[in-house]
Amino acid sequence: MDNYTTVTTFLLWGFSSFPEIENLLFVVIFSCHVTILLANVSIMVAIKFNHNLHTPMYFLLFGLSFSETCTTMVIIPRMLVDLLSESKTISLPECATQMFFFFGLGGNNCFILAAMSYDRYIAIYNPLHYPMLMTKKICFQLITASCIVGFLVSLSIVSIIFNFSFCDSYTIQHFFCDILPVASLACDYTPFHEMAIFMLSAFVLVGSFILIVISYIFILSLVVKMPSASGRSKAFSTCSSHLTVVCIHYGFTCYIYLRPKSSDSFSEDMLMAVTYTVLTPLLNPIVYSLRNKEMQVALGKVLENGHRFISRL
Repeated sequence: MDNYTTVTTFLLWGFSSFPEIENLLFVVIFSCHVTILLANVSIMVAIKFNHNLHTPMYFLLFGLSFSETCTTMVIIPRMLVDLLSESKTISLPECATQMFFFFGLGGNNCFILAAMSYDRYIAIYNPLHYPMLMTKKICFQLITASCIVGFLVSLSIVSIIFNFSFCDSYTIQHFFCDILPVASLACDYTPFHEMAIFMLSAFVLVGSFILIVISYIFILSLVVKMPSASGRSKAFSTCSSHLTVVCIHYGFTCYIYLRPKSSDSFSEDMLMAVTYTVLTPLLNPIVYSLRNKEMQVALGKVLENGHRFISRL
């Protein structure tokens, strides 16, 4: 117990090992952040004001875009400040709050993707009754359930980690309060705690992924039975954007949170986390806009109206 201390602040070491590229990183990440905000806000505005997009699929996409925008706001602004600041300290309550919202929103994203796969299954399985089976009320309930489950799991993880006693070291080898870098500073972090956190993470990642796989197994079984090639092509095209986003999202997150870890993997995890927190939210709106003609038309109208508004100023 002599080595235990009452920790009130942590030091987010982040990219401090590479001071020569911190300014460059700031420019790159700031540019990506602005692009993410503009892209996701454009998608939400396009869905909101284009009546052709008032369908369950785009309602869920609106929820995903909003959730991903909030996720980036939890991490990136703080990262940008730390890249320019000499003091990179973060208080314990602020660290817990950041972790809670990041993993809560991340879990919400996973289950919204699962809800979107279910939506695609209903659209292909019973297109005539699709508007009655996937009403706005049901979509809202799916998004609400995704949010509740995501934040309950996040609350469980945060409660476990921040009930630890922390040792003399208070330096987090990361640019935000991630699970392993924070938990590794605890004096009483045991394999039992590690397994509990792993199971909670697996529940979100593997559980939502299994739901997506089940939906696509049923979708595939329906598509292969379609008599016309054009019908099969149309069915696959409605799922292509979602499948691309799923592969990007789960590829990075499963690699970071479900593989065996050690303290030696912190640097690698940090670099992968940059990809997950910056690149994935940047790619998702691009995928949905490039692979969807309806979204391209709606975004074109948003840009045209925005240009008219600016020209009037």
